Amino acid sequence: MNRRLTIIRGAHAPSPAAFGAQTPSQAGARRVLVAGCGFVGLEAARRFHVQGWDVVGITQSAQSARRLAGEPFSVTACDIDDAAGLAALGRFELIVDCVSSNRGGAEDYRRVYLQGARSLLAAFSPARIVFTGSTSVYAQTDGSIVTEQSPAEPVRETGRILRETEEVVLAAGGTVLRFAGLYGPERWLQLDQFTKGRAVLEDGGARWTNHLHRDDAADAIVFVGRRTDLSGVLNVADDTPMTQREVYEAFAAHFGSPIPPPGPLEHGRKRGSTSKRVCNARLRSAGWTPRFASIREALAGMNLLGGARRNP
Repeated sequence: MNRRLTIIRGAHAPSPAAFGAQTPSQAGARRVLVAGCGFVGLEAARRFHVQGWDVVGITQSAQSARRLAGEPFSVTACDIDDAAGLAALGRFELIVDCVSSNRGGAEDYRRVYLQGARSLLAAFSPARIVFTGSTSVYAQTDGSIVTEQSPAEPVRETGRILRETEEVVLAAGGTVLRFAGLYGPERWLQLDQFTKGRAVLEDGGARWTNHLHRDDAADAIVFVGRRTDLSGVLNVADDTPMTQREVYEAFAAHFGSPIPPPGPLEHGRKRGSTSKRVCNARLRSAGWTPRFASIREALAGMNLLGGARRNP
C-alpha cells in the first residue's frame, strides 16, 4: 500500500498543548526506541518527543535515516538483527516495535516480525515492548463483532507468523496492538482505487471492513506506551466498521461521483478476504478516543488540492 495520493492534510507532531505535554524534566527523560520510523512509527516518535520522551528511532536503511535527519530526535540506520548495533543504542524504558515487511511474503514476515521481535527483546530486556500487529489475524468471514477474546486463527501463513510474534511479545510481558486497516496522508488504498476508477463492489459490497487513521494509530501507541497498566492484546480501530458498499457510497457522496460497478471478490489481498466488525471497546474504556470516528470524518477534513476526483 505504498500508493501516493496527496489529498489529506498531513499532520506532523501536534503541538504540546494537544497532548498536555510534559517537559523532559517532568517526564523524567524516559527513553523510547521506535523500531521502524515509517508511516505510523514516525508519527508516534514525533508524539513521544512532544511528550518529553528521549526518542531514538531506527530505520532499516541509511537512506531512510538521512531523509529523517531534520527530525528533533535521533534517527539511525540499524538492522534489527544486528545485536551489537542494537546494544550500542543504550538502554530504554520502552520499545515500540513498529517495523513493516513492505508487502513481503512469509519469509520476510518471519525475519522482520518474528525474528525482529526476538532480537529487540534479547537486546533490551527488561524494557517493556509494544508490538504493532494487525486485525488481519482475525479470520472471521460472517460479519460478526470481534473482540480481543475472539478466536484469532489466521488462514494465511503471514497471519500465522504475526500470531506467533504476538505470543513471543506477550510471553515477555509486552503489549500487542492489533491495528485495523491503516490509511492517512498519501496512503489510502480504497480511496486510491476509487479515484482512479479501479474500484468494484465485490459480491455486492456486503463485506465488512475496518479502518484506522494513521494519526489515531500513532496516538494509540503513545497512549499505551505511557500506560504501564495496559498489557495483553488491544484492538485499535475507529468506531465505525463499514461494509465495502458503505465505504464507496461515502466516497461517492463526497466527490459527487457514482459508486463503483459490481465485480468479483478479490482473494489475493494481503489482509485476506475476511468480513468482521472489530470492537475497540477495551482501548476506549481505558481512555483512548479516535480523532476520526469513521472515514467520513477524514473525508470531511480532506485537502482537495491535488485534484482528487474520480477519473471518468
